[in-house]
Amino acid sequence: MTTRKIARLYPALTIPEGDGVTVHRSIGLKGLMNLDPFLLLDEMDMPAGAPGSFGFPEHPHRGFETVTYMLSGRMEHGDTAGNKGEIGPGDAQWMTAGRGIVHSEMPTTKGEAIRGFQLWVNLPSAKKMIAPRYQDVMADTIPTVEGEGYTARLVAGVLAGQEGPVTDIAVRPLFADVTLTGGGPATLPVTPGHTVFLYGIEGTLTVAGQAVPPRTLIILTDGDTVEVAGEEDSRFLMVAGAPIGEPVARYGPFVMTTREEIMATLDDWNRGTFLTQA
Repeated sequence: MTTRKIARLYPALTIPEGDGVTVHRSIGLKGLMNLDPFLLLDEMDMPAGAPGSFGFPEHPHRGFETVTYMLSGRMEHGDTAGNKGEIGPGDAQWMTAGRGIVHSEMPTTKGEAIRGFQLWVNLPSAKKMIAPRYQDVMADTIPTVEGEGYTARLVAGVLAGQEGPVTDIAVRPLFADVTLTGGGPATLPVTPGHTVFLYGIEGTLTVAGQAVPPRTLIILTDGDTVEVAGEEDSRFLMVAGAPIGEPVARYGPFVMTTREEIMATLDDWNRGTFLTQA
């Protein structure tokens, strides 16, 4: 077994986003625009009693997938095709934007604390123009993996012989919400060759002998295991995926492979044909 070490650390930067939302962003900033196959990681954070309305009003996406995972609060999503749903604490949504979608994500109760994550996952060039789809994953369908020194809620991928409910994703992702249950280090298996990162939710983590505070992205070297220690109930995301290894052409909410494809996407948007592409 080869235990992964820390390759790089990125403290999240707090920035405004959407309509009155504060996010703590790590992937998607200058210096780390992409972490193949991942394009963005935001921790959404809005305290209880925040004034006014907030959320993410209608906006388009093309060429990638968005993952929303809620820790607290409830968000309703809807799109211009009439699809609608709601996710709350412990729920997730894996949305494949594919060739194009216009959607919104808005809180359903005013004054309630909102905390959760949005992750953008790239699509390979051959799949960028596939039909959009949603995978809404309710909390009671997400299995809990019991390992030595940890428990993990497994949204996607395989961990310790169990499989998460999200299926048919090109990069074969692992998305786990992990809580440490003992004082000693926990060892979690991962796929060699896949990009792996951790992101602290609660408590200080110790990885390869280095203490790392929460809201820090931990990018790991290659290997087949991850060893993490910390106080009991320390909590973190562990996310992995197979690198795509293709160029990334990015313009706001559109992610394609070439500049020409981005220009074609902007033409579709400006001509009103964005949602009619076959």
